[in-house]
Amino acid sequence: MKTPSANSEDLSPEAILERATKARGDIFPEWKPVAYAVPKTYDLINRTVSYLHQYHGQSAGAQALSGPMRELIAIPALCAKGDIRHSANHVRRLYRMGVTNKVLLEAASAYATVTGWASMTFVSLAIMEANNPDYPYGQLPEGGEPKTLTPFPELQMGRARKKGKSSESLLDTPEWRYAAGIDPELAKRCAAFVDHCLLAGGATDEHLGAGPRELIAIAALCTRGEVDLAAQHILRAYDYGMTKRQVLEAIACVLPMFGMVTGQLGWRAMRLADASREVGRRKTEGGRKIAKTAKKSKKPRH
Repeated sequence: MKTPSANSEDLSPEAILERATKARGDIFPEWKPVAYAVPKTYDLINRTVSYLHQYHGQSAGAQALSGPMRELIAIPALCAKGDIRHSANHVRRLYRMGVTNKVLLEAASAYATVTGWASMTFVSLAIMEANNPDYPYGQLPEGGEPKTLTPFPELQMGRARKKGKSSESLLDTPEWRYAAGIDPELAKRCAAFVDHCLLAGGATDEHLGAGPRELIAIAALCTRGEVDLAAQHILRAYDYGMTKRQVLEAIACVLPMFGMVTGQLGWRAMRLADASREVGRRKTEGGRKIAKTAKKSKKPRH
């Protein structure tokens, strides 16, 4: 179901604020001056973010990522900017979806492979603020954090590698091999953290598998402008069965915090990953043709 176009609705500040409140449940007061000063701008913001994060009243349509997965990307992104005020509201929304702190902190650890583990403490602070009864934004479920995890689709995705045979350890990248040549203990300890958080070798008893964790890391890399590294992680996400649509939507989850340029860099990384896959496909096909020709040449002639 398509939402009405901006031209067909009341664009008065009052009407826009009413629609925003209906979609999100509540709005932060700092948006009200924006709505009154530049109503069309705020209307476009609300329409876009409602689609990106599946706020109430916006049909998911053909979207691939679930609401919980979107929040597991958005919350660490907000916290990486030190935005506890807004991220606590998102934590409460995640709670209302039935997602526990353990899952959120698994997601935060994947994001931290890019931004540093200090960002995990901001996620922890957001959790504490969300559970503070004096925090006024968003409804906190009775009892706070859910006692049991409500399943969502991504929990079953990307748990085992489906393609590729190359090493998944950070220590086997050229940059970290170089570092290991200077300080092997430094490289060993740093790689152990990243390999643990991104599940080199696949998932065991963790809630989030390697595929969903890569979606989080890819979004984080795009916020840093790391197109080449993002492309490498996109290829790993594909190896774990994640789709182009899922990758695109993961990157889109950080657009409200980091802007459309981040999206543009993300799409550039996706194109690089596509080009790399095409080169690999052609090499594979070329190898098969050579092997087939060699096999024919070995057949005895009569």
